[in-house]
Parts: sequence; structure tokens; C-alpha cells
Amino acid sequence: MKIVLAYSGGLDTSVILSWLKETYQAEIIAYCANIGQEEELKGLAAKARRTGGSKCCIADLQEEFARDFIFPMIQAGAVYESQYFLGTSIARPLIAKGMVEVARREKAQAIAHGATGKGNDQVRF
Repeated sequence: MKIVLAYSGGLDTSVILSWLKETYQAEIIAYCANIGQEEELKGLAAKARRTGGSKCCIADLQEEFARDFIFPMIQAGAVYESQYFLGTSIARPLIAKGMVEVARREKAQAIAHGATGKGNDQVRF
């Protein structure tokens, strides 16, 4: 079995990577969408492999994110509590789209995320 995991390199996604691999005896492909978080990407692929991932796919989605998500969001005035832009939540559909593309290419049987529920990401994905 192959699983594509939305992977940030943080504690939650590192734990879920190992858990998925062990629980399902699966090959885990770590997926990270680069939407502009350059510093956070340093060493990410190596960490994913050390944690048990068979591959790490870092997709450069910066241009598509800005053009198709951020600019329309700003034009629509999409803000939370009249002061916070919704950059994090607006990224989730693009991340999910990228994960599906990788899953199809790799012939994966499942996709997963490590969202804990604290930030409501499980709903956004």
C-alpha cells in the first residue's frame, strides 16, 4: 500500500508518518506544497526520509497559489474577524489538489494529513 501524506516536518506530521508506515505496513510519500515558506523547507526531504518516508515530493506552487488563490481572496476581501487574511485556510484546496496529483502519479491507494483538529484543518482538507 502507498499513502501520500501532507507533510510539514513538524511533530504532528512526523509522528503520523511513522504511525501510518507501522500501522498499515505502507510506503509513505511525504508531500509538501511550497507556497512561499522557504525557510521551513530546508532539510525537509531528509527529515521525511529519516522519519520513514520512502520519498519526499516538494511541489513549487507559489505562482499558482498567488495567482489563483491569494489575489482572488484579497479582491473578495476575505478576512477573519475583520483583520486576518485567510492564507492558511485558502491554501488547503491547492495542497489537496497537489496531493491527489502525486497519488495518481505514484498509484497510491490513500492520502492523509496530520491535522490534529486544533486549527480545524481536518475540515479544510
